[in-house]
Amino acid sequence: MSPSVEPRPRSPRGATIGEVAALAGAAVGAGALEARVSGVTQSAQTAQPGDLFVALPGAKTHGAKYAPLAKARGAVAVLTDAAGAALLEDVGEIAVLTAATPRSSLGALSALVYGDPSARLTVVGVTGTAGKTTTTYLLESLFQAAGRMTGVIGTVETRIGSTSLASSFTTPEAPATQALLAVMAEAGVGAVLMEVSSHALDFGRVDGTRFAAAGFTNLSQDHLDHHGDMESYFQAKAKLFEPGSPVAAGRAVVCVDDAWGERMSQVAREGAGRGAQAPVTVATSGARADWTVLDRQEDDHGAQEVVVRDPRGQKLRFRLNLLGRHNAANALLALGLAEAAGLEVGPELLRGWASISVPGRLERVDAGQDFLAVVDYAHKPEALVKVLHALREHTEGRIAVVVGAGGDRDQGKRPIMGEACALGAELVVVTDDNPRTEDPAVIRAQVLAGAQESGRAEVWEVGDRAEAIARAVGWARAGDTVLVAGKGHETYQEINGVKQPFDDREVLVQAIAAAGKGRERA
Repeated sequence: MSPSVEPRPRSPRGATIGEVAALAGAAVGAGALEARVSGVTQSAQTAQPGDLFVALPGAKTHGAKYAPLAKARGAVAVLTDAAGAALLEDVGEIAVLTAATPRSSLGALSALVYGDPSARLTVVGVTGTAGKTTTTYLLESLFQAAGRMTGVIGTVETRIGSTSLASSFTTPEAPATQALLAVMAEAGVGAVLMEVSSHALDFGRVDGTRFAAAGFTNLSQDHLDHHGDMESYFQAKAKLFEPGSPVAAGRAVVCVDDAWGERMSQVAREGAGRGAQAPVTVATSGARADWTVLDRQEDDHGAQEVVVRDPRGQKLRFRLNLLGRHNAANALLALGLAEAAGLEVGPELLRGWASISVPGRLERVDAGQDFLAVVDYAHKPEALVKVLHALREHTEGRIAVVVGAGGDRDQGKRPIMGEACALGAELVVVTDDNPRTEDPAVIRAQVLAGAQESGRAEVWEVGDRAEAIARAVGWARAGDTVLVAGKGHETYQEINGVKQPFDDREVLVQAIAAAGKGRERA
C-alpha cells in the first residue's frame, strides 16, 4: 500500500534553515543557512522537495534511519536529536540540525514555515473524553448557516469545505496540522472546528495554533495507559485553558455538569485576573452557568426539543436530531463556543440541528425491523452509561448491548465498561473490538469480569464480532433495542496490525435480513 499524501499549501511562506535552527534551538552541521525550507514532515515516505525532515526516536527504531529516503525524495534538511545525529554521519550533503528536544519546537517551526495559518482563521478547539466529534459537527452547522466556509479536523474525518479526507488520528501531528490549516486558509475557509485530544496536547500536535475559543466537554476514565492517572489526564486537557499555556485559547467555554468541569472552569478563571476573558460556562443540570437548559423533551423519532437560557437571560428554543442529555450538553457547548468565536446565535442558525446526524453516534439502523438498532462509538465507561440511559428512555422492552474493548489501550477501563453495560442492559454480548496486537481472549475476559460481577444481566461471550451482532439480533423482540457499541463510524476491524473491512452498520443490516426480521419478514 502506498503512503497517503499529506495535503500541502500551494504557496507556503517557507523559512531559511537558519530561521528554523534558531527557533528550534538547534546546532547546525553542514549545509547553507540561507537555503529555504518549504515544508515539514515526519514521514520520509511522503517527503517532498524542499522539506525539513523531522527525525524523532520511535518505539522500535529512530526516525533518523529513514533520512536517506527523505533526502532522496528532496528533503533539504533534517532536524533530530543527538542520538539521531549520530546516525547521520554518512547521510551526505544535507543540513543536519541537532536539538535537545526537537519535538518541543515542531509546532512552532511548522507554523513558521507555513506562514502562521491559524492567524488567518477562526480556530475553535474542543477537548474532553466524550462529545468532541458531535460538538464539532454542531459547530460546523452553525458556522455554515452563518455563511462561513468551514474546515473540520477530527476523529471521523478531516473536511475542507465539502472535500473529505480520511483521519488517522483525532488530531494530526504538528506538521500535518499546520499544513492542513494553511491549505484551509488558501481554500477560503473562515472557521476551523478541531477536536483536540489529550495525546495531541501532550505531544505538542497543536503547538503553534492560535485558538480563538476552546471548549471542554467532560472527563471520565480513558487513556490511563498513557496518562497514568486521572490527574495527569486532566492536566493534559487543561493546557487549552490555563493561563500562560502556549496553546491557551482566547476564550474558554466549559461544561460544568461534573466536578472536572467545575475545576476546569476554575483553571480558566485564574486567567481572568491576568487580563484574559472570564470563561463561559454551560450546564444541563442545576449548576449555575451562563448557558443552561430550562426544558428538554425527547420524542420517539430520535430527536429532542430543547429550551435554553443564554447569558443575557433570553430563552432560545431548538430541535436537536440527537437523543440524550449528553447531546443537549454538546449542543450548549457548541452555542457557547459559536458565540465566543464571534457568531450571533439565533433561531435561524439553529434550524440545521433539526436534521443533523453524526456518523456512528447514536446512529439508527433501519432495515424494517420491529426493534430499535443503534450503532454508537461509545468505548469508555461513562459514554456507555450515557448512551444506555438515553436508549432506556426510548425502549419499551429490553436492551442488548454488543461490546468489546480496544487492544493496546487502557486496560483499567475494561471491567468498568463491562459493569456499565450489565447495569444498563438485559443482555451483554462481549465480543472483539479492535484487538490490535493483544490476545482478544484476554481482552474479552477483562470485560466479562466486570459484566458478570454485577449479576444484573445475562452475559454471553462471542468473539467473532459479526456472530455477536447476529446473536443479539436473534435475541431481540418487538420493542427491544440492540446497541452495537465501540466502533461507531469505523469501517474496519484491526487485528494483528491488519485493518480488515468491517462496518457495524452494514453487519447489522445483514444480520437483520439473515434473521428474517427485516422488510422481507412475513
